[in-house]
Amino acid sequence: MNGTIIQYFHWYTPGDGELWDEVIKQAQWISSLGITDVWLPPAYKGAGGGFSNGYDPYDLFDLGEFDQKGTVPTKYGTKEKYLEAIKTLKDNDIRLIVDVVLNHKAGGDEKEKFQVVQVDEDNRNKDISDVIEIESYTKFTFPGRQGQYSDFIWDFNCFTGVDYAEGRGPGIYRVITDYGDGWNEVISHEKGNFDYLMNNDIEFRNPNVINELNYWGQWYHEQTGFSGVRLDAVKHITPSFYKNWLYTLRENTGENIFAVGEYWAPGRLDLLTAYIDATDGSMSLFDSSLQQNFVNASNMGDQFDLRKIFDETLVQAMPDKAVTVVGNHDTQPLQELEAPVEKWFQPIAYALILLREEGYPCVFYPHLYGVSYWDEGDNGERYEIFLDKTPHIEDLIKARAHNAYGLQRDYFEDANCLGWTREGDDNNSGCAVLLSNKDGYTKPMEMGHGYAGKVFIDVTGNRQEEVTVNDDGWGDFHCPAGGVSVWVLKEN
Repeated sequence: MNGTIIQYFHWYTPGDGELWDEVIKQAQWISSLGITDVWLPPAYKGAGGGFSNGYDPYDLFDLGEFDQKGTVPTKYGTKEKYLEAIKTLKDNDIRLIVDVVLNHKAGGDEKEKFQVVQVDEDNRNKDISDVIEIESYTKFTFPGRQGQYSDFIWDFNCFTGVDYAEGRGPGIYRVITDYGDGWNEVISHEKGNFDYLMNNDIEFRNPNVINELNYWGQWYHEQTGFSGVRLDAVKHITPSFYKNWLYTLRENTGENIFAVGEYWAPGRLDLLTAYIDATDGSMSLFDSSLQQNFVNASNMGDQFDLRKIFDETLVQAMPDKAVTVVGNHDTQPLQELEAPVEKWFQPIAYALILLREEGYPCVFYPHLYGVSYWDEGDNGERYEIFLDKTPHIEDLIKARAHNAYGLQRDYFEDANCLGWTREGDDNNSGCAVLLSNKDGYTKPMEMGHGYAGKVFIDVTGNRQEEVTVNDDGWGDFHCPAGGVSVWVLKEN
């Protein structure tokens, strides 16, 4: 069966501790659609306690079990409910992808004094101070856990940089540790060196840190039995660390753990391929360039040449390493990287990632369910933001599960209309897909001689007529203006 991931959360998922309960209730239904993998949010305690989305990690060993940061459960629920949700997913043949945030730690328990150099925030290779002593919250003792699962204590030698110095203004301070006085090497030269992102930046040259994170990965797998990892902010992490961490994780678990990294760099295919190469191909990456192409296409309407939709994308250059998305929690409205795909184009974009042979598609929670959340305007008034469910999304996911197999024939000769067919395989019948960003179209496409005389219908309901394949295996397929049609065999 074709694999399909769902990101089962968004940035503004309600903080009511009920997400794990929702997963339990929804597992059977999403499995019936054809979802094979669920990516759940960071499940460990963040510095924000019950309000934390998990991207400010405090204690990786606290999965909603200990009274820390003002709460026992995380924003999403207790450890007990988390493990119940995981079991329910597995009972419904759904694999678990866990969110791994190893770039930084936040919410230290005690202050320490140590030496640093303040750097220019726009060029982290430029020092703007002499060596100075500061005091910052870099000691993590996890008093609520009291050494259960791990007695490792984090201190300033575990970090390359911090953004807080007692009694001083905000800034970025490069820490002078026993393991060096410089940043870790990263792929991009953005901001001089973009090792530092936020909070207390982890020092991956410290062997004690490496050993602890290797141990934690094995422990987390023993707790949850995850099949995959989503790796946060890999742009800011030296690729040699993740190459070795993933090798160790796979060796320790005896499983070929799937890995996808978040290196968000729209339009910079060179950086994505360089990172994959530097990790010896040990991970896939989200295709941020394709997502940006979707944004551009949705904004430009019929002025966008659809034949260029895959230009300079990871799915075109390295299809076996591309996880394709239409949106995620970083691109949704109100986020720093806000880049939503307009609603009219979303079904087209999903057809392009779900029904072709290249790439591993990931569906975004709001696009399947629809969500709303609140913001506050400049005048102090609150207003509601709605992200509507993507039209025909369930039909498209089901078509991937049942029809997107076999030989792919492309019909990409028209700037405003793309088509392709999948011939199917021994176990699954194929499909014909036609989409337009302008007028309604009719296009002859080949399904194969085995379909001669067979009748096809549009599962999206956009077109009501039927198409009969001729004796040569060809059919005249149709799609609506600014939309997509997916043609499958009519059931007898």
